[in-house]
Amino acid sequence: ARFHGNPWSGRWELVGPRPPLSAMFADGTAPGADVESLWRSARSARCEAKSCQTGKISTAETAVQSHTSRDASVQTDQSEDVQDFQQEVQADYTSLLSFLQRVEDPVIKELNKNWRSHAFDGFEVNWTDQNETVLCLHTLSYPEAQDQNLQVTSISWNATGSVLACSYGRLDGGDWSTEKSYVCTWNLDRRGLNPQRPDLVVDVPSSVMCLAFHPSQPSLIAGGLFSGELVVWDTSRTEDPVIWRTGITDDTHTDPVYQVNWLPDAKHRNHARLLSVSTDGKILVWREERDGRLALAEGFAMVAQQIPRSTQLKKFTWGEAAVGVTSLSFSHFDPRVFIVGVEGGYSLKCSTAAETPALHQTGSSVPLRAPAELAFSPHGGPVYSVSCSPFHRQVLNLFLSCGTDGQVHLHSMLQTQPLISLQLSKKYLFCVRWSPVRPLVFAAASGEGNCNKCFCFIGDVHLFDFEKSSRKPAVSIKQAPDERPVYCLEFNIKQTQLLAAGDATGTVKVWQLSSDFTEQGPREMNHLEQLASEIPD
Repeated sequence: ARFHGNPWSGRWELVGPRPPLSAMFADGTAPGADVESLWRSARSARCEAKSCQTGKISTAETAVQSHTSRDASVQTDQSEDVQDFQQEVQADYTSLLSFLQRVEDPVIKELNKNWRSHAFDGFEVNWTDQNETVLCLHTLSYPEAQDQNLQVTSISWNATGSVLACSYGRLDGGDWSTEKSYVCTWNLDRRGLNPQRPDLVVDVPSSVMCLAFHPSQPSLIAGGLFSGELVVWDTSRTEDPVIWRTGITDDTHTDPVYQVNWLPDAKHRNHARLLSVSTDGKILVWREERDGRLALAEGFAMVAQQIPRSTQLKKFTWGEAAVGVTSLSFSHFDPRVFIVGVEGGYSLKCSTAAETPALHQTGSSVPLRAPAELAFSPHGGPVYSVSCSPFHRQVLNLFLSCGTDGQVHLHSMLQTQPLISLQLSKKYLFCVRWSPVRPLVFAAASGEGNCNKCFCFIGDVHLFDFEKSSRKPAVSIKQAPDERPVYCLEFNIKQTQLLAAGDATGTVKVWQLSSDFTEQGPREMNHLEQLASEIPD
């Protein structure tokens, strides 16, 4: 038997006689054969692999909002007739020179005229945004003084305008002579300012009635006490800040000191003298001594008999009794001239050049003189505050006064009758101050903010602007709760947008004034002169 078939088709047939079945199915063992897989090796060469685990799926985010854009040109094609703008401009310098020579004289004439003009005196350009509100920046207090029901009797800004001082005492009664009081200072520019924790607290055995920082030395502050003494503190010394004091002598005031002022020393430019006023009728000038004492240098006494009479004033009994002085303000144009307010309701024009001896001599170590030169029309009660204008020209010599009649008087030093009388309140007015930057603006502090029949004032600090009205305040600020009086206020002459006010609750508030009260108009001086000239004597 043999196999027959086609190897290309894979069919094979057995040809010939078939062998028996026993011969066909016999047990046997054949050797194994290895067949190499060419397909697997080819895939490996191509780095292909198969696995039952799918590979990591890659994802990406894309917007689903369709977007279609198309460019379109809006620029017209340049015309061949249009010339290039970058070409050089042909200037006729000969004609230009001739023109400048012709106008030179009239232009210089006009510039000189503008240079001599006073139309823009005091005007400063403000590049900041206009602010039409008055904001409270700080509310300062000393809790220990408030626990004793002490009041803020006086405030003062230092020479840099960054430190504010206040004195604590009591103005509405109590045993002032034995009651402890304080002087506190806050640096408003310091980081982390705590309004209820002063930077410096000075304990004072007698009530402090008034304060005044030195005009050029920021750390020196003078105070007048209820006991009649004067004390000067150096706030840079925390251990023992007292550097000068008068002590109790025959020269010391016998009544409380209600105002202190620093005066330049004509003989020693590096030194300053202190002036003090009191209801004992004396105005005293003190000089520094090396041993820490303040010694009396010169003095004045206000005696009723030596106050000039005026036929325009109502009758007044002029006795020989001392006239109590409550306030004082120096002229900004003549350092010898000053205005005082007295308990009798009068404002008096005085001079440090006076030579007439005072009739009321009280064993002083220096002779006292009588300084009064002119008496102005009185208020209906004691005058508590006077303030000379720092702006007016010499022909006007204006000053403000206020008192217990609730009125503010605008006076000229050249006439006895007031130019304007403003009935601001039914209660006391304790303080009035002229703005250091606006000739037509002043502030007044009222005792209580009760309404009256005229203007219904409810604030305790009133800001007047004569440019807007000569009869009612531009702004009235509510300072203290429960109609408590405001005793003192002071403008900041360095940071002119700031105004501080102290009240009977023992609180000092620092107000930021709007630009309306800090920017001088171009003709404000002329407006003030016109206002004064339109009002009859």
